[in-house]
Amino acid sequence: MTSQTHLEQSPDTELNQTLSAQAEDNGSDIAYASKTKLMWLRFKQHKVALFSAIMIILFYLVAIFADLIAVQDINKYAAKYKYAPPSAVHWVNSEGDFTWPFIHDLKRELNMETLEFEYTEGDKEFPIRFLHRGYEYRVLGLFKTDIHLFGVDDGAALFLMGSDKLGRDVFSKIVHGARISLSIGLIGVLLSLVFGVVLGGISGFYGGKIDTFIQRLIEVLMSFPSIPLWMALAASLPPQWSPIFVYFMITLILSVIGWTGIARVVRGIVMRLKEEKYTEAALLSGANNFYIIRKHLLPGATSFVIAQATLSIPAMIIAETSLSFLGIGLRPPVVSWGVLLQEAQSIEVIANYPWILYPSFFVIVTVLFFNFLGDGLRDAADPYMNRA
Repeated sequence: MTSQTHLEQSPDTELNQTLSAQAEDNGSDIAYASKTKLMWLRFKQHKVALFSAIMIILFYLVAIFADLIAVQDINKYAAKYKYAPPSAVHWVNSEGDFTWPFIHDLKRELNMETLEFEYTEGDKEFPIRFLHRGYEYRVLGLFKTDIHLFGVDDGAALFLMGSDKLGRDVFSKIVHGARISLSIGLIGVLLSLVFGVVLGGISGFYGGKIDTFIQRLIEVLMSFPSIPLWMALAASLPPQWSPIFVYFMITLILSVIGWTGIARVVRGIVMRLKEEKYTEAALLSGANNFYIIRKHLLPGATSFVIAQATLSIPAMIIAETSLSFLGIGLRPPVVSWGVLLQEAQSIEVIANYPWILYPSFFVIVTVLFFNFLGDGLRDAADPYMNRA
């Protein structure tokens, strides 16, 4: 009786009930659904993971169309707006009526007691215009345009998240920084997966001296502390290299270091699966080793690979942010979230201009979304996984 009650409350039973109900509505399509479809059915039940996936897609769309969303040119300096606070967006006019959102012009005065510039709002009102014309850029590198999602007319400056020490818009820099910080996670994880899956599969399938060599190599790499090793490798990059080449090398360094955990788990899965009856049957039927690994062994590690990929991306993002924050990763003029946080190394800057820390908020939120997505994909990748 207790076992029956447990099964009724298990997630697998709930999934089976969902599948049965949908099978009655849609005929036999669900009953004979592929593993991909079963994964999607389970993933839809994980609401937090589904919301995280939507937000991650939105973040990447923002990164792709950064110039459209950015308010100002990140390479344009404006000394008169040095460390300007976030703009106050008003919805009520001077007569107390609701109106289209607008901002006031900024006036800067020097405080003779603190010797710091202070900003106050002027009397002029500037409405925030959508599809506003601003600086010129190329859409996906194809054609030129000057249309931006929103902006204000000349005579005022819109700083949704304040400005930096050179008067550049922090919001626009964060949007552009997403391109580097988010892409370095994807590229780095893809390379790590290639190294980990290939070497882990070979190690687990062949065993013997090959397995011993690969495992000793993994142990050597894992014995080094991560941050000092990253610092040593990143600091070895010549400073005269172009920003694009430095970006590629940082990604490669993070990938070379990050494949060891994936390889070790894939090895364990392959060692277990190669003892299964269907693997032995494939060997007896004359199938070559590459075919067996590709068709019978690696698919068994799909759930781990999918989950590990999404869970490794935030680790790559944090690694790049850490290296760039310490000044040994990406460097200006490259714009990433880690590079933006270099300015926040001073306690005085943080105390007086806390909006300089906004990039760290996006790092934290992105890491959380990827972790939630990884949990959901891990649960969905194996629809028949037993749980307590």
